[in-house]
Amino acid sequence: GVLMETEVWPNLVRAACSRGVPLVLANARLSELSFQQAMRWSWLARPAYSALSAVWAQTEEDALRLRAIGAPVQAVLGNLKFDARPDDAQRQRAAQLRPGLKRPVLMFASSREGEEALLLKALQTLPQPWPFDLLIVPRHPQRFDEVGALLAGAGYSVWRRSQAGDDLSLWPASAGTVRLGDSLGEMALYYSLASFALLGGSFLPLGGQNLIEAAACGCPVIVGPHTFNFSEVAERAIEEGAACRVSDIDYALRQACDWAQDAQGPERSRRALEFAQRHRGSAQATAERLLAWC
Repeated sequence: GVLMETEVWPNLVRAACSRGVPLVLANARLSELSFQQAMRWSWLARPAYSALSAVWAQTEEDALRLRAIGAPVQAVLGNLKFDARPDDAQRQRAAQLRPGLKRPVLMFASSREGEEALLLKALQTLPQPWPFDLLIVPRHPQRFDEVGALLAGAGYSVWRRSQAGDDLSLWPASAGTVRLGDSLGEMALYYSLASFALLGGSFLPLGGQNLIEAAACGCPVIVGPHTFNFSEVAERAIEEGAACRVSDIDYALRQACDWAQDAQGPERSRRALEFAQRHRGSAQATAERLLAWC
């Protein structure tokens, strides 16, 4: 059996071992917070991790924490998500639409509960009209209507992706309209339309979301202070120019305004793409290890 990332469940591991079914953990990661939680329950976690046949970690930091909890880490192979390719049809569709947009697009990507309210409050401090079109894509689909109601209640005109159907040329021209990405499976379209993105989950202590897909679409990212779920990827993206870190949502919007009005957009997009391409190869390495292990 092959488990992925963090999916180590003690009962599953014990049942597999009792039946002679070996398990490996691929693309393994363990944040510092998760590590501390595992150590508090070490009587449960340690037997589960130590019973695995092999573990292939994403980063050296993950490997150190996994070994400390008893996991038999055999190699550090990078992050499989770098090898995921954005949907070509969605990227081409976005490329056809972007020349017709009047302003850069700021996307709030995978926003989490409470973050939209922070954004709306911060938007009140910006001069009108904004130098960008605003697109919000909530992380969880069950919150689409909630976020739409929140935006409408704040007095904004709301355009919903689900109402446009196949005709995305209906993207509204008004700078005061907030666009709501209330569809599933279209992140490549949204990231490819966006000039830059705010990383959801990073402006409240939620750990952030993975920014690799954004980079693979050439979308540079502004991250908040909380990226502990993907700390290594976030730090590498910052170091390599695919992202920048800010202290809060107000600073993030000021940064977005600066980016919307400078001439460095193509260069930032190029650095994001190069970051995503530079770290590919984990899928091949993992497949080779898995075949050898089998």
